[in-house]
Amino acid sequence: MNGNNQATPGPLLDSMDAIRTFEQTPLAKRFPLDSAYQLIQDAARRFGDDPALECLLSGARDEKPQTISYRELAATVTRAANLFGSLGLGKEDAVSIILPTLPQSHPAILGAQTAGIANPINPLLEPAQIAEIIEAAGSRIIVCLAPSDHSDIWDKVQQLIGETGSVRHILVVRHPSLTREQELPAQIGDGISIHDYNVLLAKEPAEQLRDQGESDPARIAAYFHTGGTTGRPKIACLTQANMAFIGQLMQVLTAHLGRQTVICGLPLFHIFGVVIQGIAAFAVGYRIVLLTPSGFRNPEGMKNIWHHVERFRVNSFSAVPTVLAGLSRIPVGDADISSLERINSGAAPLSPNFEKQFEQTYELEVTNGYGMTETTSLIARPPEEQPPGSVGLRLPYSRIRIAEVAQDRVLRDCDSGETGAVLVRGPQVFAGYKAETDNRHAFIENDWFNTGDLGYMDDDGFLYLTGRAKDLIIRSGHNIDPAVIEEVLNGHPLVNTAVAVGEPDPYAGELPMAFVVATRKDAVDAETLITYCREQLSERAAVPKRIEFVDAMPLTAVGKIFRPALRQQITRMVLNEQLQESGIRASIEVSQDNKLGLVVRYTADDEAAAAATETMLAKYSNITLQK
Repeated sequence: MNGNNQATPGPLLDSMDAIRTFEQTPLAKRFPLDSAYQLIQDAARRFGDDPALECLLSGARDEKPQTISYRELAATVTRAANLFGSLGLGKEDAVSIILPTLPQSHPAILGAQTAGIANPINPLLEPAQIAEIIEAAGSRIIVCLAPSDHSDIWDKVQQLIGETGSVRHILVVRHPSLTREQELPAQIGDGISIHDYNVLLAKEPAEQLRDQGESDPARIAAYFHTGGTTGRPKIACLTQANMAFIGQLMQVLTAHLGRQTVICGLPLFHIFGVVIQGIAAFAVGYRIVLLTPSGFRNPEGMKNIWHHVERFRVNSFSAVPTVLAGLSRIPVGDADISSLERINSGAAPLSPNFEKQFEQTYELEVTNGYGMTETTSLIARPPEEQPPGSVGLRLPYSRIRIAEVAQDRVLRDCDSGETGAVLVRGPQVFAGYKAETDNRHAFIENDWFNTGDLGYMDDDGFLYLTGRAKDLIIRSGHNIDPAVIEEVLNGHPLVNTAVAVGEPDPYAGELPMAFVVATRKDAVDAETLITYCREQLSERAAVPKRIEFVDAMPLTAVGKIFRPALRQQITRMVLNEQLQESGIRASIEVSQDNKLGLVVRYTADDEAAAAATETMLAKYSNITLQK
């Protein structure tokens, strides 16, 4: 790689003192660029013909990647922005992008937020959900995959198009060996034009933008769908300044590492894939290896993951705990993975026991940060020396506050080491939700964003997470609102009360399940209710995997349902079942700790049983194991 940035002797922002010193330079002077487009053009000037993207289609061991240089990336982003503009896209108009991870994906997203607003959408959602998101975003243009034997995206677009009144153009992306050479009509639905994306893109100028208007850092750059699984979509609005801040900050945070090669198996409808392993990685000059259109979901790519690490001399990658659990079962074999220095884990809690075991097995570092869509993917980040259980230090120019809150009011600030609601403000915090009704209680005292998480800070400024005030079920990094499941179950005529919680799962982290008080226990069974949910819930991920009937729900002193007791109950049930199935002679106790979260203590008949128990329990990422 020929870029001009050299590694610094050591990390620059690894203590609160260093962060405070860094902040003495005003933000605008420290980070002068104010859009992702400026970052990409600056990267093209610095890194030129160095590879920005290496794109794998099948994930096969010796597959030749499609390589895109920094110069080509910047030119394609400019072409994409000009293309969207030529179709009448305004600065406040959105482009919904429904694509797998392809060479066209990053330029389409970056071009959309340059000309207007990018709205990446999960192509695995049901057509009705995708339509709701497009309608809520008010998108004028859809970019989607052409008809394919390997994807149902085009079929979904055909189904949803009648439900999206704002859409005027559909740009169809063709890709060799992935899409069919099928002729498409010139129009669909109510006068909606269909175009070949690649053909129109090639006709656009790559040297400069047609619209050379003033850059506005406060302008909305992206709409990201977040939150629940059905009903009205909840859309987070990210600004040009949000993206530019994270990109330039990453140049500082990674300065001691030099240029790196990273594998990206995360989807590009997710904030981390778009920003951290996209915009920010390009700003730093990294080479990104795109691991097939379906990323870590691709069996061939995952089977050969260690081979690709050796082949591309990969230095790091990011994954959710479920992917790490999958990786732990894939033998390294004779692959040389010595270039791999660290893996970044996020989106869901990672068991300290599993983390330690993984680090020892693969002789690398697993780091844990913390962020969410609403904070452009970062709230806290890990320094080189990270205390066990911590998610790191706050970002410069931002603040983290631990407080006792009620609705949109701070009752008091918590002391060091005391658990409370995690509030954050700073240049990475989004501009709010698109629907004003979603902003009720989202911000406290005007500009403190309430993350909905619980945690505490130590005297050195390290943040520790202890639970979720929102009670979300996190399945493979995907947030499921339990209220959505409960609403469906409570609508069944034989259900008196239903409460959904996450049951521990060694692969997904959590799976949705529900406790039910039935009106007549002899008249309904678990499978009937699960089938009912499958018919009523529009997203398959939210369908409960298990129903447990109880005579009554545990209540607090004031009569509210006490969810922690239900989470402890299902955890105890699942883990005891695993012990029995494995023939391990041990017993467990489950409790809730204000600082450690869900704690599992065990006793075993002998040393062999103790070792087997620890090995089994280490697979569960959302518990803390104690003897």
